[in-house]
Amino acid sequence: MTLEEIIRKSLEEDLGSGDITTRYLDLEPINSIAFIVAKAEGIIAGAELARQVFKILDSDLKVTLYRKDGDKVLPKDEVMRIEGRAASILQAERTALNFLQRLSGIASITARMVAKLEGTGTRLLDTRKTTPLLRNLEKYAVRVGGGFNHRHGLYDMIMLKENHIRAAGGITAAVERISLHNTSYKIEVECTCLDEVAEAVAAKVDRIMLDNMNLKDIRAAVKKYKNKVEFEISGGISEENILAYAKTGVQFISSGALTHSYKSLDLSLLFKE
Repeated sequence: MTLEEIIRKSLEEDLGSGDITTRYLDLEPINSIAFIVAKAEGIIAGAELARQVFKILDSDLKVTLYRKDGDKVLPKDEVMRIEGRAASILQAERTALNFLQRLSGIASITARMVAKLEGTGTRLLDTRKTTPLLRNLEKYAVRVGGGFNHRHGLYDMIMLKENHIRAAGGITAAVERISLHNTSYKIEVECTCLDEVAEAVAAKVDRIMLDNMNLKDIRAAVKKYKNKVEFEISGGISEENILAYAKTGVQFISSGALTHSYKSLDLSLLFKE
């Protein structure tokens, strides 16, 4: 689905058979001016997308961006100016804000967590725990915040998780089955204990995801095998503990919280009086 299709379907979902509130106000078709204003500190993501929402609803609207994606905002900062028919601005308002607030929320939490990693050499990755059909947008917001994308879907990296391993009969058996296909895809294996890590290393996988392992075991795994395999930490990662995990020396930390537990950035649209 293209971005334009997503925007149009989102507008259709909100408008339905028509905006009855605005319709019955009988507003004069004169130009109005409105601003989207930040009410909290954060990182903007989705500014151009929000602009397109207004333009797709009414191509005569004039939208001026005061902030671009990646810019930091503080309370009372103006993000964009919209000028045109008041009814059109009102009808596009919620859809535009829904995209802008959510993507900015993802970019903001990502930026805060990336800042915690400064100087460690560890990269922050997202996951596939995204909103259906909005994955590309949400992963874009992660990049805006300074994070990196893990695999985009089931098609661009082989990841053997707990249920794959159980179905195949163990880590070694699973890797052997994959290797029969002589594929060039990187292979990552999820491990939950040091014995599984040793088995995965022996199977010559490319990366090991240390899933919900304690710091002591993570340090032991990295110290013993850091020259043989890449390490990624996942599970229970937060702004409060991410630095402690990064100090273990792993190359990657992945967090589903970036796209499923973020707080939308507080933004409002206000008409000029």
